[in-house]
Amino acid sequence: MKVTVCQIDPRAGQLEQYLAGLAEHVRARNSDFVLFPEMCFADWLAADDKPDADRWGAAVAAHEVEVARLSRYGMKAAMGTRPIVNAAGSRRNQAYVWSAETDHAVPIHEKYYLPDEPGYYEHTWYDRGEKRFDTGRALGMRLGVQICTEMWFFEWARHYANSRVDLLCVPRATPHGSVDKWLAGGQAAAVCSGAYCLSSNLWAPVGQSPDAGGLGWVVDPEGNVLATTSSDDPFATVDIDLDFARLSKSTYPRYVPE
Repeated sequence: MKVTVCQIDPRAGQLEQYLAGLAEHVRARNSDFVLFPEMCFADWLAADDKPDADRWGAAVAAHEVEVARLSRYGMKAAMGTRPIVNAAGSRRNQAYVWSAETDHAVPIHEKYYLPDEPGYYEHTWYDRGEKRFDTGRALGMRLGVQICTEMWFFEWARHYANSRVDLLCVPRATPHGSVDKWLAGGQAAAVCSGAYCLSSNLWAPVGQSPDAGGLGWVVDPEGNVLATTSSDDPFATVDIDLDFARLSKSTYPRYVPE
């Protein structure tokens, strides 16, 4: 299975060239699965502490357009997150799995753990979802997702080990100053889950808004870093061994009972 992670600049005037570059990369590498960063198809709204319903609505519309044309990348399946407004009028951050076979995106989780601080006023902008961490399916794989901050709640990585996921996906919007800490956390999440941990992040140059530091990764179930992204190489594709992920559920420390 070939999987792709990325870092994408969501700013107006930059986004489309990154998406075009990703499409070229995916087709050249013949990738099967792509993980997109957190709410990457519009400006990062939570950089601002003043929520605006019109800007949220514009971001919802932008994501609807981009999700509807995911087939242009050429992968067989993908995961990302998108802003939504549910039937009750509540704004949420929803993870979805898209399949080329159906050309349709299926919701699997709404972000529950929401930060609220400079640059990341997420609890100010939208509501938390239910405290559920369900499993998605794609290409014969079981997929778990922890959206950004949720990665630090490692009890859910253990939950996904018990759910026997093959990939633990961590779409992010995280700053330049903590990229090394986030990679270390991704390694721990991989070991806890016994799954390949994939993460893609937003990116913008230092000093620009949003403060998004990039560094996507693919980490194997033993915590070994297989690939990372950078400003020079914003896309990375690696071959992974699903049998290794499945075997890892029965090895240390995953087999240790609760």
